Amino acid sequence: MKKCLPWLLLLFIGWGCKDKKVDLSGEAPVKISDFIAAFPKITPAYTVADTNLLKAADTVTIGYKALIQFVPDSTIKQVTNNAKKLVIHPVGIIEKEKENYLLVNLTVPRKNTHLAVFVLDKKNKYLAFKSLLNEKNNDDYLHSVSINREPTFLISKEKMGKDNSLKFSRTGWVYTSTGEFMIVVNDSNEDPSRSAIINPIDTLPRKNKFSGEYVQDKKNFISIRDTRKTNVYQFFIHFEKNGGNCTGELKGEMTMQSANTAVFKENGDPCIIDFRFDGNEITLKEQGSCGNHRGIKCFFDDTFIKKREPRTAKKKKST
Repeated sequence: MKKCLPWLLLLFIGWGCKDKKVDLSGEAPVKISDFIAAFPKITPAYTVADTNLLKAADTVTIGYKALIQFVPDSTIKQVTNNAKKLVIHPVGIIEKEKENYLLVNLTVPRKNTHLAVFVLDKKNKYLAFKSLLNEKNNDDYLHSVSINREPTFLISKEKMGKDNSLKFSRTGWVYTSTGEFMIVVNDSNEDPSRSAIINPIDTLPRKNKFSGEYVQDKKNFISIRDTRKTNVYQFFIHFEKNGGNCTGELKGEMTMQSANTAVFKENGDPCIIDFRFDGNEITLKEQGSCGNHRGIKCFFDDTFIKKREPRTAKKKKST
């Protein structure tokens, strides 16, 4: 028995060390590995509503001082200026090839809870932040966030109308290699003003060779604008097919591959689109899987005709 005592002592010591909780208060430096380990892995598809926002979080608490060791405190101020009272709970982590998405509940007690996402690269460098869901909304809508495998963060609000029809608005956001979140889905069946097509690049320069408006009609078009590189163009595509039952929308950059062909590719997005310029026409051909940006039964395969730029009046020379 005496011979066994040293082994039993080591066993209890080892067990005690294993159960020792990591200090995530931030009063002392926190290891990034311990910080990341606080987030349970999430496999999309994943959905959370404002009605179960609090239940979605882990019971672990992360101190504000710990959080700002890895993300800028300016991001928190987008949610609340009352950082000292902020309670932070990890919801989960979505791991992708080139970045990780950390879902976090940010709560100001007796006031409100926000679900937010922080994006870190594989070296755990901060990249971006977005607030996704608000626990307290002063309307009659059910608010939710659905996350697919890309991931796209589809923020939705819906309610039953007086005619017993479902009223909804949905906005899909993705993180891009430009270091920011952008809208890739903007859908609503409510009043026309909320369903209006918003062209996010409309006011940008259009001086280069292929820049301009290529259209079929007001609801089917592609806008092309300059960038700082002459062989790279920004574009925004919107189409509505089958009487509006199938829509698609995409904002990105195309890179010229030859004198009259270009391609859209983006890290983390399986969508690939080939572009061909022929006179005053542009033809799109979807090559990769672009289902994240369109309906199931329609594709980025179409031809648009360049719209003539309005002539600017020339000033008469004084005689």
